[in-house]
Amino acid sequence: MPEQHDAFADVLAANQEYAAEFDLGHLVPGAARGLAIVTCMDSRIEPLDMLGLTPGDAKIIRNAGARVTEDVLRTLALATHLLGVERIMVVAHTNCKMASATRDQVIDIVEQASGIDVRSLDFRLVSDQHETLEVDVQKIRSWPFFPPGIAVGGFVYDVATGRVERVT
Repeated sequence: MPEQHDAFADVLAANQEYAAEFDLGHLVPGAARGLAIVTCMDSRIEPLDMLGLTPGDAKIIRNAGARVTEDVLRTLALATHLLGVERIMVVAHTNCKMASATRDQVIDIVEQASGIDVRSLDFRLVSDQHETLEVDVQKIRSWPFFPPGIAVGGFVYDVATGRVERVT
């Protein structure tokens, strides 16, 4: 069998350079600024930079559309009880595919690209970002497994300007 090209060679080589100058080993597991950020996986978003944070300041949870799912709630519960999180930002963004495409469009895009039928998946698409942020923020506020006093807000990051706007 012919040897396959290593699909990860570039990032492993870059990691060698990163590790040679690595200086974050002193960080503790907690969120130094008491902050958790739920945001989209979109690569145009740099959560630490956009909020003036540095490594170790916040816990970052990313998924398609910045949605508050059961797994996000579970993760936030651990972060609030074990990792010093006292405030939670849910940060959606402008020009998000999850807020601009219909379910049928996403299914068609995936099927055309791969031939895979994804009709059984719930993509948690967003028809109104502000309304969805309000619903997702309320999910956090009403979940009984957080300690009292957790501050929660919903925000939209503008990928064209870099500005963050409070929605709720």
